Amino acid sequence: MDCGLYIITDEVLAPGCSHIQIAKESLSGGAKIVQLRDKRRSGAELFAIASVIRSLCTENNAKFIVNDRLDIALATCADGVHLGQDDLPLSAARALAPRPFIIGVSVGTVEEAVIAEKGGADYLGVGPVYPTGTKADAGPAVGTALVSNIREKTTIPIVAIGGINLSNAKDVLAAGADSIAVISAVICSPDIAAASRKFVRLINPQD
Repeated sequence: MDCGLYIITDEVLAPGCSHIQIAKESLSGGAKIVQLRDKRRSGAELFAIASVIRSLCTENNAKFIVNDRLDIALATCADGVHLGQDDLPLSAARALAPRPFIIGVSVGTVEEAVIAEKGGADYLGVGPVYPTGTKADAGPAVGTALVSNIREKTTIPIVAIGGINLSNAKDVLAAGADSIAVISAVICSPDIAAASRKFVRLINPQD
């Protein structure tokens, strides 16, 4: 998995800006992974949206991940799915979607991270690193120390998430994260593409 900027779409946080528009602009800014996250829309609506984002990601040589909905991910030939601790079990998802299909898992402890890696996860979503209001059930901030601890105990990529912005992103990467997932710091910006480019330069300064 190319560990570049990981963007999560959210129409609630960016009123008047669709999932498709967020994806298009963030990809223009250099995002390498786009996750479609929507807890409200019907399966039919998500399928239509995901189909368009799938095409946009292909055109931009980026990965497309669907949050929670393995059915939508498989139906639209997405690159993968992201699962929370209370979603479809990793073992069940992997049985339905063997590699190279990507499965990411949200973890909030070292134990959860080790279990996810042993269970076949392709990357770990670690967080929330800092306090965030983006996700109501995100839980308390875990800090960069947990990122470092998980890095010591696992080998698969770490995608850090939660309250990450331009002022603290370097600390998160220095702690051992391979990539950072950003929501509000990019999609709430008046220029999503420009905001994306700033993060891309932090993650991959050699590019």
